[in-house]
Amino acid sequence: MDEVSTIAGKVQRVKDHWPGILAIILTLIAWHCYAIFLIRNRFLLPGPVDVFFAFIALLQKGVLLSDFRVSLIHFAIGLGGALLIGIPIGIVMGWNSRMDAFLNPIIEILRPIPPLAWIPFAIIWFGFTPVSAGFVIFMGAVFPILINTYTGFRGVSRIFVEAGRMLGCTRTRDQIRYIAFPAALPSVISGIRIATGVGWMCLVAAELFGVSNNGLGKDLWFFYDLHQMDSVVVYMILLGLIGLVIDMIFRYYIEGRFLKWRTGEVA
Repeated sequence: MDEVSTIAGKVQRVKDHWPGILAIILTLIAWHCYAIFLIRNRFLLPGPVDVFFAFIALLQKGVLLSDFRVSLIHFAIGLGGALLIGIPIGIVMGWNSRMDAFLNPIIEILRPIPPLAWIPFAIIWFGFTPVSAGFVIFMGAVFPILINTYTGFRGVSRIFVEAGRMLGCTRTRDQIRYIAFPAALPSVISGIRIATGVGWMCLVAAELFGVSNNGLGKDLWFFYDLHQMDSVVVYMILLGLIGLVIDMIFRYYIEGRFLKWRTGEVA
């Protein structure tokens, strides 16, 4: 019976994805027709066939894999730093009103500054290193994590805290660990999901503006200088696909594993 339910679930998931697959096929057909019959200029808009052959050529040279590894290191440094800084500060501000009043003006002054505005200081402080690119990503990713963590902790019901105290959970550390953090987890995970998207865009921009000597964004600009627009489109599509994979990991793995109780799945 369990096997039948599993198979039925897989079939249903395939049916759910058919509209998206159809949309991609129609988009490719429209793109091909527009590029071949209307634009007729490979520099202005290369067609899907040209992009496919450019992808094969770059893959054979090993350029794409090398750039992907470099960009992934940059992304890991920035997002990792944002998690280490954003979550603790968000917890402190959301749990303690005095710390909220103390830190809030600083956060609200720094938060509106665009991450790209930090590029000159990133180069001065860290040079053309992975840490420099990671710092720009950090400045873009830290505030969504911090704000959502803060919002989640501020929204914890007072009833939960009082009930925990009646059951013997009196220490602040235990209240945060066993009561507040689980209640705030949906908001925290949403903040991380938003931060990954913002951080990935900051990564590309940072590499485009020369923070790093390698990476997907850097070589995208390099092939533009060579007027190889088919290779540029390859990098654009690759960036979009990587962003899609990161988002799917959060939707189907992170949220599915840690937030099962929201859908009633507890097994």
